[in-house]
Amino acid sequence: MREEKTSPKEAINELSLLLMYLTRFSHQDRFSLEENKAWKGYPFHALDDLEEEGLIDQGSHRSKSVHIYEEGLEKAKELLVKYNIKDWDE
Repeated sequence: MREEKTSPKEAINELSLLLMYLTRFSHQDRFSLEENKAWKGYPFHALDDLEEEGLIDQGSHRSKSVHIYEEGLEKAKELLVKYNIKDWDE
């Protein structure tokens, strides 16, 4: 039995989300309590797709970071398993 391969577009979206998860940060200061932010340095189509899926929020066009929703964090944890990558706390 042959495993179905992931399409290039799907791989870009998955790996972009996975990298956002692995490089996420928090602004824990008096101006912002938002957590799970990541820089926007990913292909625009991937960011748009991930936002349409409800996994991230790109904010305004001037924002340099995205917010990763809880659903995005859960999906990223599933992708860690799929791609056999350890999480930071393992």
